[in-house]
Formats: sequence, structure tokens, C-alpha cells
Amino acid sequence: MGTLSAFRQAFYDCLGRRADALFELTDSVLCAEGPVCSLVGLSLAPEHRRGHGALYDAVNAGRVQVDRLRRELAGLPLPRDGAGRIVLGVDVSNWLRPDAATAPERSFCHVYGRGKSAAQLIPGWPYSFVAALEPGRTSWTAVLDVVRLGPLDDVTKVTAAQVRAVVARLGQAGQWVEGDPPILVVFDAGYDIVRLAWLLADVPVIVVGRLASNRVFRLPCPPRLAGQVGRPARHGPVIDLDEPATHPAAAVSTVSDTSRYG
Repeated sequence: MGTLSAFRQAFYDCLGRRADALFELTDSVLCAEGPVCSLVGLSLAPEHRRGHGALYDAVNAGRVQVDRLRRELAGLPLPRDGAGRIVLGVDVSNWLRPDAATAPERSFCHVYGRGKSAAQLIPGWPYSFVAALEPGRTSWTAVLDVVRLGPLDDVTKVTAAQVRAVVARLGQAGQWVEGDPPILVVFDAGYDIVRLAWLLADVPVIVVGRLASNRVFRLPCPPRLAGQVGRPARHGPVIDLDEPATHPAAAVSTVSDTSRYG
């Protein structure tokens, strides 16, 4: 409770204009029963002690010191794995705005439907999140940073800069010091993990990414035969992840027992 109370005070100090109204609006979002569907509904929550006019005034005229809030989040106690390592997850969450025709910098967000091949592209705002992951089977995360992605942004470059900034703040807060295990950063299949590893080569992180099923790799080119003519081959045989027949024999096999899947 002491940590929570200190953070609430630190969060209040990060608010500028309309601080009281913004603070109560945040409490209303956290304490409202069920999903938040409208702003005016938040004004009915017991935690919001002002009228609905103050709510709109807070949203329109309120200010938040975002960089200061990011530093406060980096200083909070973070979950770690069994080896004491910080594990960060990076992903994109879309705020769909199909009816907001005048909203600036909307992008087409990829949304999966319920049926097979039912994916859609819906206008909205994609946000890139970085969160510290809890160990074990849990959905709790500690969100450390969020950035809105613009229509013309290079997603890989923006994500690398975002991870670099988060790691720097963790170092400044004393969460990671020289000699600690490298921070593990986990990416989904939509990221260019090879380029991210290159852009983050000087950062104390280990990047792990899920490979998309349509990725194609190539083995090293075979040795050139004596007397062979023509241009030397640049690549070897193809490894198509969708075609098991193209996969070479495994060099290393790993087996793990889990309580859920055996």
C-alpha cells in the first residue's frame, strides 16, 4: 500500500492543468464496472466527484508531463523471472476509429476476425506498447511506455528507439546495472527481428521474436565443385517454414514439461 500511495502521489505530480479533474478521471477509468464505452459514463462513477463538464474540460485542456510519468513508471518494482532477469514484451494495440473521419493520422489497422481468413483493415490509431512481463501463467503486466504509430512511420525504427529509451530509463532508475543479466525483449511475428537485433546491437538486451509461418530462409551455398563453370551461387537450398520437406535435420532438440500442456 505504501508503494501504491507513493505512486499515486507521483502520478498526481505529473499532471499539469486540470490536475484534480484528470486524477479523478483516471480513478474512474480504473474503478468503473465493465468496459468504458463513453466519457459521459465515467462522470457517473463514484470516484468522479465533479460534473460532466469538468470531465470534458480535463480531456480538452488538461496536461500530463509524459516524460516524467515514464521515469516514475521505470522506478516502480518490476517483475523478474527466476534468474532475476527483466523480461519486456513489445506489441501493437489498435484503437479503432472507423467513424472518426476527421481524426488526424489514422492508419489502416489489421484486425483478425472470428472466422478463417476473416482479417480486416479498419481505420484507427495503432499504439506500440512496452511492458514488463510477469513470470508464469498470468495476464498481469507493468506497462512502461506507449507510442502512437503514424501512417508514415518506420515501425521497426520507432520500436527500436522506444526499446532503447525504456532500457535507458531502467538503468537510470537502478533497475538494471552493469553485471546484471541482459534484459530479454520479446517480439511477435509481425516484427523484423533481424533488423531489430542490428539496431539494438549496442543495448544490453537479448531480442527474441516469433517467426512468421511464411518466412523463407536459405542454407549456406554448397562448396564449388572442381571444374564447375558459371557464376558462383550466392545462396544454398531454400528452407520454407510452411514446407517441412525443405527443413534440414535438427542440430539441437529441446524438450520442456509444462503443467498445462505436458
